[in-house]
Amino acid sequence: MLTSRAKYAVRASMVLAERRAAGGWTSAGALAQEADVPRKFLEAILTQLRDQGLVESRRGPAGGHRLAAEPSQVTVADVIRSIDGPLAMTPCASQTRFAACSDCASVEACRIRHLMSRARDAVASVLEACSLEALCAGSAPVGL
Repeated sequence: MLTSRAKYAVRASMVLAERRAAGGWTSAGALAQEADVPRKFLEAILTQLRDQGLVESRRGPAGGHRLAAEPSQVTVADVIRSIDGPLAMTPCASQTRFAACSDCASVEACRIRHLMSRARDAVASVLEACSLEALCAGSAPVGL
């Protein structure tokens, strides 16, 4: 399940994507208001996004935050992974952080692993195909 933190990160990233063309920096306060995210919560999210290289930040009166890359180059999957980690519902289905489930006797013999891998692939297919630019424009891919 997508966490509230990840949903807030996507909303804030959309605002930053829309403002990227203007080249300006957006203060945390303005971003929190426009994205409708509690400011204290947003500050922690922005730190994570910055640490993952998706957002740049600078201090001072002309400072704030901005998307580190063009909105067409940042996918919704990038944002969600930076906050929630792998898209897979189980660690054994993850392509980025594979691990055996703690209660699994044998990854090879697991009867649900393949289903979870297919579910992960379907989710990743949709989220990786949708850039922030497309999401902002309302042209997110459908029917994949």
